[in-house]
Amino acid sequence: MYRALAWKTLQLGLDLDDEPGLGRLAEAVSIAFEPSSDRQRIFVDGQEVSREIREGEVGQAASKISVLPGVRRAMVSRQRAMAAQGGVVMDGRDIGTVVFPEADVKFYLEARLEVRVKRRYLETRAAGMCREVEELAEEIRTRDARDMGRGASPLRKADDAMTIDTSDLDAVQVVAEMEDEIRRRVGVLKGCG
Repeated sequence: MYRALAWKTLQLGLDLDDEPGLGRLAEAVSIAFEPSSDRQRIFVDGQEVSREIREGEVGQAASKISVLPGVRRAMVSRQRAMAAQGGVVMDGRDIGTVVFPEADVKFYLEARLEVRVKRRYLETRAAGMCREVEELAEEIRTRDARDMGRGASPLRKADDAMTIDTSDLDAVQVVAEMEDEIRRRVGVLKGCG
C-alpha cells in the first residue's frame, strides 16, 4: 500500500516531505487489490501498477513517505478497514506491532542480506527491469535503517511473533512453517494444546 501511494506521489510530482499534502492523498487515493493466477494485482485510481511499484525509485519513496505520521494514520486506518471484512493476511513492517497488535498469529520474516538482494534481483528481472546487485543491496540497507530508525511505527519484531529465517527456505517451506504455527496457535487459543 505504501508503494502504491509512493507511485502516485511520484506521478503527481509531489514533495515527499509534504506531510499534510501526502496525508490528504493517502486518504483520497483509491488502492485496490485483485488476485490473479500467480500473484496479486495492484491498482491505483483504476490503473494497474503491479510492476511499477517494484521499481527502486518507488521503493525508496515508499520508505521516505512511510515515516510521515499523517500518512501512517491514513494507511493504518485503511488497513484496519480492509481487515474488518475478514479473511485477510497482511504483511508490512509494522503490521504486528502497530496495525494489528492483537492479531492471533504473527510472523517476523528475516533473511541474510545477500539472499534478500538475490531475491530482489530475480524479482526485478522477472518484471523486465535490469538492476545492479550493489544498487539493490544499498537500497535494502538504506530502507532497513530508515524503517528501523523512524519515530512513527518503527520496524521491529512483535514480542509474540514467531521468527522465521527464510534464507535457506523456498516459499513452500516458509508457508508450511507458518501453517504449522497457525495450527498450533489456534489449538492453544481453543484450549486444545
